[in-house]
Amino acid sequence: QVQLVESGGGLVQPGGSLRLSCTVSGTFFVINHVGWYRQGAGNTRELVAVITGGGSTNYGDSAKGRFTISKDNAKNTVYLQMNSLKPEDTAVYYCYGSIYTRVEGSRDYGGQGTQVTISS
Repeated sequence: QVQLVESGGGLVQPGGSLRLSCTVSGTFFVINHVGWYRQGAGNTRELVAVITGGGSTNYGDSAKGRFTISKDNAKNTVYLQMNSLKPEDTAVYYCYGSIYTRVEGSRDYGGQGTQVTISS
């Protein structure tokens, strides 16, 4: 069974940095892509960043220039480095991924979410 587990959230002052991690565990064959989206106080879901198995990246408008997504294939872990954080970045950040298993083929999986709070 494939699981995505996030870590690294917390409380940070404006202008600070955080690094989120998303580790894929279980039995799988290929990670097609893994990304992050967030859901803030208004319950609007927003794409933050995504990285493909080949390493291509895409960012939401609010993340461009401040956030960097990367991955460590050996650890099956995707990182989201967030710099110059603003109060409006406060949200629950969810990891999601499209992962291929021999049993189910390609399907989407999601994590439980990690709270990020930007406040002085």
